[in-house]
Amino acid sequence: MTKIVQIITLLALACSSLLVRAEEIPLRAQHPDRHLVVKGDTLWDISAKFLKNPWQWPQIWQLNRERIKNPHWIYPGDVIVLDTSSGKPLLRLMRESVTLEPGVIVTPIQGDAIPAIQPSTILPFLTKPMLISPEALKAAPRIIAAQEEREILSPGTHIYVQGLPASPRTAWAVYREGEPVKNPENGEILGNEAHYLGEARLLRAGQPATLTVTQAKEEIAVKDKLIAIEDELNPAYIPHSPDKDIKGQIARVSEGINETGYGRVVVLNRGEAQGIERGHVLAVLRKGASMIDPESDPKHPLTIQLPDEPVGLVMVFKTFPHLSYALVMQSSQPIHAEDVVSTP
Repeated sequence: MTKIVQIITLLALACSSLLVRAEEIPLRAQHPDRHLVVKGDTLWDISAKFLKNPWQWPQIWQLNRERIKNPHWIYPGDVIVLDTSSGKPLLRLMRESVTLEPGVIVTPIQGDAIPAIQPSTILPFLTKPMLISPEALKAAPRIIAAQEEREILSPGTHIYVQGLPASPRTAWAVYREGEPVKNPENGEILGNEAHYLGEARLLRAGQPATLTVTQAKEEIAVKDKLIAIEDELNPAYIPHSPDKDIKGQIARVSEGINETGYGRVVVLNRGEAQGIERGHVLAVLRKGASMIDPESDPKHPLTIQLPDEPVGLVMVFKTFPHLSYALVMQSSQPIHAEDVVSTP
């Protein structure tokens, strides 16, 4: 077998919005010429080695929207090379392949494709639902009774649930309705926290359906509700800027604290209905204060609105109709609820 080095260039046409934003792609001052992909790398970390603005990753690869939604094409062992010969930065992928016979090339893949971010950071928010929309809350299946009229529903207990769909999923999370999440702009309730209690597995469909409790993190009781557990725990996304102007606010900081920073999760008051999608990177801005111009006439004081100041970046990883979860990717100052988020 003969080893050859095949340079694979991603030639997909960039969508018009990306072409507009591709006019300026500032590189880091001390960027490398190439990078060997190793296990543990993420798309965000690699892009940050080359770019001042990691969310511009799709432009330097010339990715179209379909490629953005399915980025599983970089593996440990690949070499990423920065090409500036055209006057504009472009990343290319060098991959070692093995020729088995004429016309057949097999590319050795060492492990899974690298993720956008470390999955362990966001896994609890994917496997254990913590937000539920008002519509879903109203229609949520609920526990109406338990085996032998038990009050403490421990693992192995059969429970009877009303409201499961006709073709229900097998795995369900059990939760209790928590505090409402309000829109900081107008006080509207956008959703509720779903306080995770445990999990149950479907035994028999019907109205009511029969399930068995498989895990109990906290005490489960009649009237508690269920949410289907997602099948896809590692959704495909790649960090990228929205292709339109989006502006919103942080509605809540996870874990009920007042401020947060790098590697923590926040809830945004924008979701699918406002065009938010997985992978969107948004700038976090501290809203500028209002002040009285000290040189203005005291009888007719002039109010000056100071500009918003950038304090970080967040990346959306899970969306709801009017809310979304985002991970703090960068923070130069503590990030607070009601800070502004916008297209960078």
